[in-house]
Amino acid sequence: MGYIRELRKLVGHRPLIFVGSVVMILNEKGQVLLQQRRFPKGKWGLPGGLMELGESTEDVARREVMEETGLHVENLQLLQVYSGPNHFIKAENGDEFYVVTVAYHTNDFSGNLIVDETESIQFKFFDLTNLPSFLVGTHQMMLEDYIKSR
Repeated sequence: MGYIRELRKLVGHRPLIFVGSVVMILNEKGQVLLQQRRFPKGKWGLPGGLMELGESTEDVARREVMEETGLHVENLQLLQVYSGPNHFIKAENGDEFYVVTVAYHTNDFSGNLIVDETESIQFKFFDLTNLPSFLVGTHQMMLEDYIKSR
């Protein structure tokens, strides 16, 4: 997150616009991989993160999934682009930002799950009809949109 840190040095906590990607990774049973995150504490969400300079949204998706899970993802299928007032975040440190999130889904993945303990508590595949209740709100909306689109 070098780019974001550099921006924050210049603008402090003022609201910024960031672009990010998340990926719904589906196994052969149609279950989705969720990450129990350290921040926000204990919430479940989709693997993903924010764009660095020079990346495409697909690059962000692949990089973040690899960094957070150890998995390689391919054949990313666009679900939707999410933005607007419901995507405003105020971090615990006071940083404010709006996120434009590009959501993808895929069942084309390889590798072994590795938990990066700086970001994650655990990973687990969930049935789409039995998702955890303590879920990042915007990610829940994305999962609901995916279910409707099938």
